[in-house]
Order: sequence, then structure tokens, then C-alpha cells
Amino acid sequence: MQTLTSEGLLDAVRRWVAIESPTQDVAAVNRMADHAEALLRGAGAGIERIPGTMGYGDILIGRIPGETEGPGILLLGHIDTVHPVGTLTSALPWRIEGDRAYGPGIYDMKGGNAIAVAALAHLRATGRRPHMPVTVMFIPDEEAGSPSSRARIEAEARRHTIVLVAEPSGDGGRLTVARHGIARYYLKTTGIPAHAGAYHAKGRSAIREMARQILAVEAMTDYDRTITLNVGTMSGGTHENMVPIHAEACVYVLVPSAEAEAEVRAKLLALTPHDPDVELEVTLGLYRPSYGKTPAIQALYDHAAGLARELGFEVAGERVAGGGSDGNFTGALGIPTLDGLGVIGDGPHTHHEHLLISCLVPRTRLYVRLFETLTPGVVAG
Repeated sequence: MQTLTSEGLLDAVRRWVAIESPTQDVAAVNRMADHAEALLRGAGAGIERIPGTMGYGDILIGRIPGETEGPGILLLGHIDTVHPVGTLTSALPWRIEGDRAYGPGIYDMKGGNAIAVAALAHLRATGRRPHMPVTVMFIPDEEAGSPSSRARIEAEARRHTIVLVAEPSGDGGRLTVARHGIARYYLKTTGIPAHAGAYHAKGRSAIREMARQILAVEAMTDYDRTITLNVGTMSGGTHENMVPIHAEACVYVLVPSAEAEAEVRAKLLALTPHDPDVELEVTLGLYRPSYGKTPAIQALYDHAAGLARELGFEVAGERVAGGGSDGNFTGALGIPTLDGLGVIGDGPHTHHEHLLISCLVPRTRLYVRLFETLTPGVVAG
């Protein structure tokens, strides 16, 4: 295999990180899409760019012919991050410390995007093509739950045989063979306003009711069953001398299976107010369905692990991931999905987010071999 160098790959990653792209900043996300589009064109891809909807950036699709025709490989990645523009010049500047490279979005998931595209460009530069056609799909709103992209992802996945996801590896290099489901629920309480001094007894506090609901919701957490409910945000009230009429909270729910999700959903939708004079509304928000490891996913993992061994390294094993990705949608459709093929590192969504430089060459070489060797027979059982 023609040489792929750490220096060259690190520079490719740096160019991705240099373009900050928080989800809600459409212009910034589209600048990231411009960069990715140029790289995909250089790798021989035909480009389809779908204008953004619902206040999000564009969906970018690149299609690369294979040595064979027919349904091929869908490679999924997202180009948005949680870090606001300016993070690169303040809390998380690009820097190298030993084997670690730091920067906003470098681990989740610009590093994985960069090496996946570099692998495709490497094939073209060396006069080769993937065995199966490869469709690269870059999503603008994954960090918000992919509200504008989910239907497109699912439609595209149904036209493919295999899905690879460039999300970062977990636990020191493990590949993801299953993911828990993630749901958001919104609670709203409506009380009765009153002056907090002279007429306090006439009021009914929406915040007091919400506080009691929060305790009830978080008590549904069951660590032994990997069910967690976290009230991540809460707001309410308008003035300290007024009994609050409104309060709102968002509950982030993680469940290991569809059955557990149905159980939690039933409990949340059955909540009733402690104070009968206060109204309570529970609404389901965005939901990423869970998916489990299938024989086809096991075959994909075994194939990848075998290729890594031939290349002289181990992938460190498999894992069931608690965090969500767009692989949730494809895995839940029953399409063989291997996730966590991106970089090794740590600190997603933090100011110590980093990747390990030493993983760049081995992981890129693994992508190259996957593109060269994956066939429908690998997942046919």
C-alpha cells in the first residue's frame, strides 16, 4: 500500500478543524460542506447537494463508482459540532501535545470524516477503486438529532447493502456494533400567577410543580437495566415577586431496547400533576431508535477486525454505545451497520477534545482495505 503519513493525515484533519461549524450556524456548516465537497470531487465523486431545511445547513452527498455495480456502501458522517465559532481561538485552540492533537470537533467527528475521505482519495491517487460503489453522506444537524436529515438518511440507506459510520471509536479503539436509543421529552407546567407577597396563597407555582415532577422523572433511572433519565435543562418564572405561571424542562432519555423505550414512554406520558390546580403537559421530541447486534453486523465487525490484524494492529474489540449517531437510524432499519470507525481519542463536546495522532495511519489504512474488500457476501450470512 502506497505510504500514508501521519503528517499528511494530521494536516488534512487540521483543515477540517480550522472551519468551525456549530449546528445552528448555517453559513458556518455550509463552509464546512464546501470544503468536504472539494475533497470528494478530488476523490472522484459525483456530487449531490441538498439545500438545507428547517433552519439547518445543506446535506452533502458524494457518489464514487466501484469496480462492481449495484447497491453499495453508505458512509455516514456529520459536519456540525457543538462548539460555537470562536472556540478555536479561545477555549480549545489547535495544538499538539505529544500524541494528542486538540481542537473543536476533532474527535466528534471531523477526524473520522477526514481519514475516511483521505482513504477514498488514496484509492484514486493509486489508480484503484472501491470494490462496491461508495456513497458518502455528510449531515448538517446530527448534534441536534438530525431533524432535517433523518428521512434522507433512511431513504439513502435503503438503497445500500452496508453502512459504515465515521463516528469516533470508543474505549480506546472499539468498534460500535449496537447503540442504545435516545429520546427527548419536554415537560411544561402551567400554574396560577399571584403576587408573591400579599397574595401568595392565591397562586399555584409552576416551578414548584416542575420540581416535584423532576424528582419523579429522575427516579425512573435504572442503572442495572441501562435506563437513564436526565433533566438537562429547566426554566420558568418571570419575576421573583410573582408566583410563576410557567415552567419547562427537557428530559434526555437513554434506553437499551425498543421495549424499554415503550416502557419509559408510557410512564412519562402517564405523569399527572401533584397539584390539581396546575396543568402538566408531556411531549415527545426527537427520538433515535436503538438497534442490536445482528449476525450481519457481527460479520462486518469480524471482517474489519481481520483486516486490522492483517495490517498489524487490533481494533480493541466491540462495544454497545450509549451515545447516539445517525447509525441508529440505519441499524434500526435492519441494514448492516458498523459504527465507530473514526479516530481514537477522548473528550467529545468538551474543551479537552482530542485525537491520538498514532491512530491516523492505521485507521485510514483500515478504511482503504474495507473499501477494497467489502462485498455483499460479507453480510449475507
